[in-house]
Amino acid sequence: MDRPLILNGHDLTIENLVDVSRFKRKVDISEESRKKIRDSEEVVAKIVESKVPTYGISTGYGEFSRVAISEEQNKDLQRNLILSHACGVGEPFSAEEVRAIMLLRLNTLCSGFSGVSREAPEILLKMLNADIIPYVPQKGSLGASGDLANLAHIALTMIGEGEVLENGQRRPSAEVLAEHGITPIVLKGKDGLAIINGTTVMAAIGSLALYDAEYLLKAANQAAALSYEALMGITKALDPRVHAVRPHPGQMATAEYLLKMLAGSSSVNTREGDVQDAYTLRCVPQVHGAVSDALVHVRKVLEIELNAVTDNPLVFPEGEVISGGNFHGEPLALQLDFLAIATAELANISERRIERLVNPQLNFGLPAFLVNDGGLNSGFMIPQYTAAALVSENKVLAHPASVDSIPSSANKEDHVSMGAIAARKAREVVKNTREVIAIEWLVAAQACELRKIKEYGKGTAQMMWEVRQVTPHYSRDRIMYHDMHAVSDLLCNTEVIDRVEAQI
Repeated sequence: MDRPLILNGHDLTIENLVDVSRFKRKVDISEESRKKIRDSEEVVAKIVESKVPTYGISTGYGEFSRVAISEEQNKDLQRNLILSHACGVGEPFSAEEVRAIMLLRLNTLCSGFSGVSREAPEILLKMLNADIIPYVPQKGSLGASGDLANLAHIALTMIGEGEVLENGQRRPSAEVLAEHGITPIVLKGKDGLAIINGTTVMAAIGSLALYDAEYLLKAANQAAALSYEALMGITKALDPRVHAVRPHPGQMATAEYLLKMLAGSSSVNTREGDVQDAYTLRCVPQVHGAVSDALVHVRKVLEIELNAVTDNPLVFPEGEVISGGNFHGEPLALQLDFLAIATAELANISERRIERLVNPQLNFGLPAFLVNDGGLNSGFMIPQYTAAALVSENKVLAHPASVDSIPSSANKEDHVSMGAIAARKAREVVKNTREVIAIEWLVAAQACELRKIKEYGKGTAQMMWEVRQVTPHYSRDRIMYHDMHAVSDLLCNTEVIDRVEAQI
């Protein structure tokens, strides 16, 4: 990642986005894109001079689209747009999230269809590489006409207004830009609209949530494997012949994954006189597999959106400017609701496995709540409560945002997607689910040790090692949240998940 990521508007990936937003990889603009931006800028300049009514360039916005704007008023029009539209509320997005948003907006501008002046993408590029993080409140987007209220806060910093987040503190943007030798931009042409009109926030937050959900699915598969060990699960249900006759890709892959994780285990298939497990073990391929297929679909949609041009109007090289609706977030809103629902199911089934592990009526001879001297010690009683609470919260968050719409701009914008809300909800579901899966890792590891397993599976052995690097065996009551947080942090580290997977 020493080499900068070159943006051209058409081949950005989710992995690229993570590299820049999470690991601060530098970026640059391709020379081809710089030429496209200049050509598009010239088209807009001619429109401004011609005084031909063109939305957002020589007219007002929304319901004001019938109000003519003179050439002399154009710069004020673009600046006023930013000042008036910066209406976000709530807690600010994290630095990682803002970097992702800035990257996607920059990539859109690199396509050359936004009619932006050449100075706008250049200052955005400088801010991103200097790690200047605009203060961007999370709430306020309807998901059409794009994520206006949030993106306007980024534009504020570009013009030397608004605030920047630095070490958790808010500072005036003008001061921070000056310290980095960056001159604020004077907006013109279509700059203001090009910077703030689009699905950028929902796409950025959704892409980060998806990336984390994909790793979380692996962690959930691994957790299920360790629970198989702890509960002496019956692997016959994982037989590839079972899944070949219902050949959903995720289902078949999940069954194969679990068999590889458990290869060599001395614990599975040792319950005498029993022929099948409860659904939470037996149906892991069907449930986790369905989640896998859902995430594959969501990724396809997001990968299209990362390289889409979603502002309005669009400026085409031949000189035509066309008003359309690419800013409408419906394609993302539906998928991000799907992402939340699918991820919530990982937590749902995991919590039921946790209950089986701690319940002496269901765990095949292990002590109640996985601790000796029960009564004096409560053991893992309350982690299951916490998991249940998170699962219940996820059920509320999984209610789709995309089914709602409230008209705006005097009913000119009479149907909206609520896609940004869907993205934020999906992000929270992913966070909650990570905590539940972490509890299952912790509980299953304790159960396996109490089971005195002689030989672990190829993958589960590595899991046991990873868990015991951050938390010791639980022999009597101690402060439990330290252990839970340690394993949750473990699952935030993709290298840990990769190390386990490398064993199979």
